[in-house]
Amino acid sequence: MVRKNSRFLIYIVACSTIGVLVGGTAYSADLNRCLDAAVPTNQCLTQDPVLNTLEGMTFGLIAGASAAFGATWQIWQKNK
Repeated sequence: MVRKNSRFLIYIVACSTIGVLVGGTAYSADLNRCLDAAVPTNQCLTQDPVLNTLEGMTFGLIAGASAAFGATWQIWQKNK
């Protein structure tokens, strides 16, 4: 039982880490794309890049953990 729980935790940590990396990169790239536009919008100029990247990382963390939990739940249901 301990082995199954540790695999579950490793899976959640790995998916969450990947989600944080992808989320932060995506939001940072979106901000760069916004600033590189011919006419940047007012919202683009007034938002804090660090806060925007942290927001993306948070969404990535939640998405990664949720995906890992959902996938693990389905695997457990199949094995029953």
